[in-house]
Order: sequence, then C-alpha cells, then structure tokens
Amino acid sequence: MPELKKLLEQNRAWSRSIEEAQPGFFERLSKQQVPEYLWIGCADSRVPANEIIGLPPGGVFVHRNIANVVVHTDLNCLSVLQYSVDVLKVKHILVVGHYGCGGVLAALNGTRVGLADNWLQHVRDVIERYRGKLDAEPDAVKRGDLLCEFNAISQAAHVCETTIIRDAWERGQPVKVHAWVYGLKDGLIHETGVSIGSVAEFNQLRRDGLFGEGA
Repeated sequence: MPELKKLLEQNRAWSRSIEEAQPGFFERLSKQQVPEYLWIGCADSRVPANEIIGLPPGGVFVHRNIANVVVHTDLNCLSVLQYSVDVLKVKHILVVGHYGCGGVLAALNGTRVGLADNWLQHVRDVIERYRGKLDAEPDAVKRGDLLCEFNAISQAAHVCETTIIRDAWERGQPVKVHAWVYGLKDGLIHETGVSIGSVAEFNQLRRDGLFGEGA
C-alpha cells in the first residue's frame, strides 16, 4: 500500500533527524519513562498532546477518547490513571478538551453519529448540569465553546472523585488536576481556572457551584 509505505519512510526520516540532533536519544528513552504529566484528551487527530505542549516523546503519558470523557466504570481510563499516579508518580493531570469538538457538538445539537451516541450520553449529562448557563447564551458557536469548557471541568471533577486521586491526596502525594481547552483556530491552550490539588480545594469548588447545577 503506497500510503503506508510513505508513512514508514517518514518514520525513518523522523528517527534519523532526532538521532542526529540528539545522539543516543532513543537508547536513553527506551530505558526510562518519567513523565510529570498525564494528558486526558479527545481522540481528535488535530489535537496531538506532545506537540501542543512542546514536549518530546516520553514527556507526557496520554489517554484519549471521544470528547475527553472520564467515566468511573471505564477500566481503560482508570487503569491509565492508576498507573500514571501510583507507578509513574505524575505531578499534573491535564484534562484537555478542545473548541469545536465534534462529540461535544453532537451531544449539544442532538446529532446522531452511531454507536458513539451511547458514549456521548456522558456529555449530555454535563449539558443538563449546566442547562441554565448554556440556555442563557444566545450565540450557537459560543454556546458550543461553553459546553467544551464545562465538559473539561466536569471530567476533571470526575478524576478528582476517583479513589485513585483521593488515595494519593490522603497519603500526601503531590498531584494536581487541571481543566484546559485547546483552540483549534489559534493553537493555544485556554485555562478554565480549575486547578485542584486536594479534597478541600475540590469540595470548595463544589460548594461554589463550579461543577454545575445540583453537582
């Protein structure tokens, strides 16, 4: 297949360029993995975690799925989270949505996409928690952007509610959970203001109503 051959050729060229710039890079990388960050993001091909935050291979542990959702029954996501916290000892968990997310907009607009509709019910749950704020925004594009932000915040909250993070905080392990949103149009990460490093901080944000109506 010509298209796959092109990919293999590009891989070899990339490997050569890295080795020329940093002799022994891959040999060193193969012997250790010590990232300080876990990235939980969307599977969208336009959102490459390493490149966006300027880190080389080995710099960030990554989990991705449609609409960057964190579900407490998703053993795939929880396994990544547990390994990154308990084994790799990451210091920061970045829950990163992106503006214009197809999954988020499908949930918002009631668009059917197939089997993933069941997965996107988790985003529809976010819509209900923030219904008042979303309905108050008359502009459709801005409303979609708001939901991308609310979804990132909600999924970061779900991370904080796991036994994995609660146990880490209880034993004094320094790990913080952040909610970010990436802009496809400008290539910039936008902070939501959510950065949580303890149960006390999480509970205060909940009392402040940051996680939506009835959260």
